[in-house]
Amino acid sequence: MASKYRDRCALSRRSFLADAGMGLTGLALGSLLQRDGIARAAEVDRGPHFPAKAKTVIWIFLCGGVSHLESFDPKPVLEKYSGKKVSQTPHADALAPEKNPFALKLERGAEQLPLLGMQTGFQRYGKCGMEVSDFFPHIGGCADDIAVVRSFWTSSVFHSAQLQFHTGRQPREVGLPTIGSWVCYGLGTLNQNLPDYVVLGTPTGSCCGSEGGFGAGYLGPRYGGVRLNVESKNPLPFVAPADPNLLPEERTAQLGALGKLNELAGVEYPDDPALRARIQSYELAARMQTSVPETLELAKEKDEIKRLYGIDQSETKSFGTLCLAARRLAERGVRFVQVFHGTGDFGPWDSHEKLKEGHGRSARAVDKPIAGLLQDLKQRGLLKDTLVVCGTEFGRTPTTGGAGREHSPFGFSSWLAGGGVQGGIVHGQTDELGYHAVEDRHYITDIHATVLHQLGVDSRRLEIPGRKRLDIDHGKPIKAIL
Repeated sequence: MASKYRDRCALSRRSFLADAGMGLTGLALGSLLQRDGIARAAEVDRGPHFPAKAKTVIWIFLCGGVSHLESFDPKPVLEKYSGKKVSQTPHADALAPEKNPFALKLERGAEQLPLLGMQTGFQRYGKCGMEVSDFFPHIGGCADDIAVVRSFWTSSVFHSAQLQFHTGRQPREVGLPTIGSWVCYGLGTLNQNLPDYVVLGTPTGSCCGSEGGFGAGYLGPRYGGVRLNVESKNPLPFVAPADPNLLPEERTAQLGALGKLNELAGVEYPDDPALRARIQSYELAARMQTSVPETLELAKEKDEIKRLYGIDQSETKSFGTLCLAARRLAERGVRFVQVFHGTGDFGPWDSHEKLKEGHGRSARAVDKPIAGLLQDLKQRGLLKDTLVVCGTEFGRTPTTGGAGREHSPFGFSSWLAGGGVQGGIVHGQTDELGYHAVEDRHYITDIHATVLHQLGVDSRRLEIPGRKRLDIDHGKPIKAIL
């Protein structure tokens, strides 16, 4: 208690000196900001706010829009009426706004489009009997450990929904924190030698949010994701010592001098968030010079573990490497590991044409690695403390303009495992065609709320005064799967 009191006093004293350093203008500005509720970040009540079920998060994002109809939400009726217009089937009401309260007016005319039959089969897996498509047999083998939510929805029909999935808001609202940055802002680090928030793989392209998909927005750069290239000999080039021949004791002396300079700069500019973030990044970068290479020494893993992730096979090697790195990072206390399966544009799952071929190829690349990650976490006793989330920006329509499916934000599937999530559960439902979420509907921020809840964080207690958040921004935990 005394320590906490001293910290608050110290922050107030530094804040006063910073304002005083700007003269009367600074003092007046500080007073006005305080009165208007724009308080300093240090005054926010960070977590954990209640007992947590998870310590770390591995957030897997499949870019492009995975078809829920060919993954976790089979609709046999599509086979029956394949090639027929929706209006020619008994299910036309699913797309009629006057009949279906979740149908939107922008969908008028969709009833004249032909339905596309299922592009893959489904099997039942595990004791729970969960239906999983033939595209994902290895993940199906983990059915008793995962909870599938079939009733997510979002409001953007474009690929900018990738940014919306991570921030909760429409893409036109820039500078918003992602779920990863909120987690790290609320909880901080578990390992002083590694970043709180690491990004693996190729993130969303400029079409879909780019760095905004792993940025911290108004929380400040300190809480943004740090990209690591795990397939490179130099995964983080800017942390490599300039002189490879530098002795360890010489480097230690350099870091000591840097630390003293940082302290002086911090006294001079105590409330400059960009400066503070830069100072912290320099110090962290120095510590990462030894910790990151050790963490990413995947060659030291046993051959059986590499095979589990599919690293021994060309088709699964790349994503398997990312998943194995994610386990090693989470194991060492990285709070939030974000793993992208993307290509730097819309993403490999964007199957407007040749869905069977495109989804088949993408699924073969990720299915075994993701299942290997779940199995590896479980056998090491890490799954209970690690929350794994696998999502995508939206689903695909039951109708087609050819041999693929269009974007469908009105109902789609994502799944969670570990970290206090109950396995072997299917929650929520879409209509008979798979177009709209109709039962136990969840806006995408409900997955954010579930993550924070399992980490013991109340998002409302993290609110930045002066930054208005809507109720839907916070979301609600999906307690039926916990």
